[in-house]
Amino acid sequence: MTFEGESTSPTPQRNTGAFFFDRALGALAGRVIATITIVTIGVFARSPSAVADADTLPAPATESVDRFAIHGQLSYVEQETNSFSAPYAGPNSLSSSSGRETVDATLYVGSRLWSGAEAWINAEIDQGFGLDNTLGVAGFPSGSAYKVGKKKPYLRLQRAFIRETVERDGTPSAVEAAPNQFAGPVSENRWVATIGKFGVTDVFDTSQYAHDPRSDFMNWTAVDAGTLDYAADAWGYTVGAAIEWYAGAWTLRGGLFDLSTVPNSEHLEPAGHEFQIVAEVERRHELGGRPGRVLVTGFDTRGRMALLNDAVQLAAKTGGSVDVAAVRRYRSHTGVSATLEQQVSAELGLFARAGSAGGNVESYEFTDIDRTVSAGASLKGTRWNRSHDTIGAVAIVNGISSTRQAFLNAGGLGILVGDGRLPNPRTEQILETYYSIATFVGCYFSLDYQHVSNPGYNRDRGPVSIFAVRLHAQF
Repeated sequence: MTFEGESTSPTPQRNTGAFFFDRALGALAGRVIATITIVTIGVFARSPSAVADADTLPAPATESVDRFAIHGQLSYVEQETNSFSAPYAGPNSLSSSSGRETVDATLYVGSRLWSGAEAWINAEIDQGFGLDNTLGVAGFPSGSAYKVGKKKPYLRLQRAFIRETVERDGTPSAVEAAPNQFAGPVSENRWVATIGKFGVTDVFDTSQYAHDPRSDFMNWTAVDAGTLDYAADAWGYTVGAAIEWYAGAWTLRGGLFDLSTVPNSEHLEPAGHEFQIVAEVERRHELGGRPGRVLVTGFDTRGRMALLNDAVQLAAKTGGSVDVAAVRRYRSHTGVSATLEQQVSAELGLFARAGSAGGNVESYEFTDIDRTVSAGASLKGTRWNRSHDTIGAVAIVNGISSTRQAFLNAGGLGILVGDGRLPNPRTEQILETYYSIATFVGCYFSLDYQHVSNPGYNRDRGPVSIFAVRLHAQF
């Protein structure tokens, strides 16, 4: 994998100047912060409660404000690895004692089109790289790092979609204004249709405790089920349509989405010949008077993909390297996952995920995982008088099939992992904990630590300690 403006060496040099006042951040912040500040002043100047906590701000009352919405966010993440045992390395290996930073700023603009319909566009500026160009660990440690990295800030339109809500009978409940969401009442019984460019995980496999790497957990397999190989370009977005049916305690969801042209590509398939179908069932409940829910999500990917044993057999026959591109054929890749979340108290929430996917087909878009289990907790700081602080902890176990183990041991490369050989495969085990401190209105400072045993399923490498600092502002 080659990134624009970056060396193709599997072991990039350490970015020693990657702190908040480094040159890259300064170049981006100078352009972005001024815009966000001006917009923020304009928005909050409308309310006399501008200095109050963001959660208590009154909803806009005028028709002109209600018809349009503007939100924004700015995030900075710096990650560093410790020195760890690494007797050998391959093209997709994680480097010892390395560091990287990412910066992203997003402007969310929405408009009500007619009763029940709204349109949103999200323009985003990105800069920076994940550790080792987002390689080396199947459960990658930063959800703010895309599979495309650049030294200079660049602009992309990440989302552009229309959402239509058709209300049915049922008890209405209020939703708060948020990025890509207008404030207002919604019925418990309704239809919701979304079409355009957005993320599959904007609609499917969501969790209030572990789903946003800008504010809660950072590991890819904490914020989403590791086996959910969802359709996306290299930034995590696709073009498609989703429909949701809410009926009391139940919700049924279905979606059809475009795949990228080839696995892990920057470009989506232009003609829609390669696609993915996603379906989900959600059941909401109360346990001890506290809300919870269970989701079951399944996908079927249809595209040109390789069978891993075909690639290994061809390499053995020809004496060449293991090349998945040489054996790609049109076929199906399926998987299923389940998500559970339960509020224990007003401050404490628990969550868990488990998933399984076909182990002989190359991973297409997300990461190299055939089975996954994770469980964690999220706790607000109310008991120590820091109600807007959050502390979280999660344990994750990711595994692969024996076929994928043989593929990696023969020198095959996955989307994220590949040490050139894998004589001693083990499950990848990850512990993550973070503390998010609310500093000013809409501003948060977080410290994050992750411990990764057997990175890339390789017992011969690691364990790895990964430390991170995260700054996040939003309005």
